Amino acid sequence: MMRTRPLKVALLGCGVVGSEVARIMTTHADDLTARIGAPVELAGVAVRRPDRVREGIDPALVTTDATALVKRGDIDVVVEVIGGIEPARTLITTAFEHGASVVSANKALLAQDGAALHAAAQEHDKDLYYEAAVAGAIPLIRPLRESLAGDKINRVMGIVNGTTNFILDKMDSTGAGYQEALDEATALGYAEADPTADVEGFDAAAKAAILAGIAFHTRVRLDDVYREGMTEVTAADFASAKEMGCTIKLLAICERAEDGGSVTARVHPAMIPLSHPLASVRGAYNAVFVESDAAGQLMFYGPGAGGSPTASAVLGDLVAVCRNRIGGATGPGESAYAALPVSPMGDVVTRYHISLDVADKPGVLAQVATVFAEHGVSIDTVRQQGKDGEASLVVVTHRASDAALSGTVEALRKLDTVRGVASIMRVEGE
Repeated sequence: MMRTRPLKVALLGCGVVGSEVARIMTTHADDLTARIGAPVELAGVAVRRPDRVREGIDPALVTTDATALVKRGDIDVVVEVIGGIEPARTLITTAFEHGASVVSANKALLAQDGAALHAAAQEHDKDLYYEAAVAGAIPLIRPLRESLAGDKINRVMGIVNGTTNFILDKMDSTGAGYQEALDEATALGYAEADPTADVEGFDAAAKAAILAGIAFHTRVRLDDVYREGMTEVTAADFASAKEMGCTIKLLAICERAEDGGSVTARVHPAMIPLSHPLASVRGAYNAVFVESDAAGQLMFYGPGAGGSPTASAVLGDLVAVCRNRIGGATGPGESAYAALPVSPMGDVVTRYHISLDVADKPGVLAQVATVFAEHGVSIDTVRQQGKDGEASLVVVTHRASDAALSGTVEALRKLDTVRGVASIMRVEGE
């Protein structure tokens, strides 16, 4: 039987994503009613600038008092798309206290305070859904915490930031330098005026924390994620990658240790073989590769940002939360029972591509090889090119720990024959 009393929704934020959420709620109202089993009504919209014209939104619904809106008591669901830590954190907890469930797209807040938000939702028997916080329209959070809930996930590796993927793809396909590719991304609207959060990996690190926590049933905070940006990636790095049959992507990698006793979460540029599915992800698209015991290898692909894709994920959560509300139930909350320790980056084991500037004279290769051996790092391949007394030496290792590699590089820098370390790149996906 269709419920006639509408479910009331408060929208916090009406920018690119919020305005699209409001538009879809209006234009697809009949479909949403049929799917939920009750009408949904936009009961209020909290904004910072009330005088701005917002097409399709009744000005009477607009308010600058977000706190009063979430405290009304008749709100069923609060949709938070304002971002940042405060006032979003206080508004979300206040919403729970006053009887509303919450749908959020706030990756930074969830990565920093997800445990506290889940605890508040549980305390008040309310839902906290956040599919839109990671990878835009791509269904990822729900498959990890529901569809794969009976499986053991071992690794989640993906491209979770469209801006960085666009830049690296341009560098790869056209030979452009980093700044040239960034300028194009900015002109096309893919990069913000200040791209730091994207190119330095902060955005991807927040998403990695969320993914790792869900995948491994362990609380992983933003501070637990190793982060390395992509601003130092050069055209020469891409040339080296192509010689190895690879390309370069900024990857978020969350993995369980081989013994199952710990997990790691990291974000950094890496070479991946052209045969790997992630290598073919072009432009501003996102993709996440999941490896589990029973399901094997899965890949989720699609647009990872933008008003419409992100709003699609928000509306999907809104439908689920409203259905729960009608049924008097709540969906899955935090699952952190495993409580695995998060290992430091030094314990991570992978392959490395190291480019050295060295003197072009006999014995250099032997010296370098000795340093690698003394630090327990096995060499896979070496390529040397020399001219006019200078040379470049490219070493690709077998799998080694980050700590061992760091010690090796420190020792290499002390050799008189090594002029400098041109680049160090991890090699993943093999």
